[in-house]
Amino acid sequence: MTVKKFSVLGMKCGVCKASVERALCSLDGVESAVAHLETASVEVSYDEAKVTPQALADAVDEAGFGLEL
Repeated sequence: MTVKKFSVLGMKCGVCKASVERALCSLDGVESAVAHLETASVEVSYDEAKVTPQALADAVDEAGFGLEL
């Protein structure tokens, strides 16, 4: 598993945090996603053989936020 931290654009509240985490965890290959409001970031544990950083960004984008790669 690869663990990376990404900046999240537009995440401002607990509901936003949950939406980002849910969007990422719904992807096959993502083991966990923990968003941090204080730093506007998310730490994602994922299998690089199953999911790409771009797929992570696309999932977050579909949830209404931005993920800086």
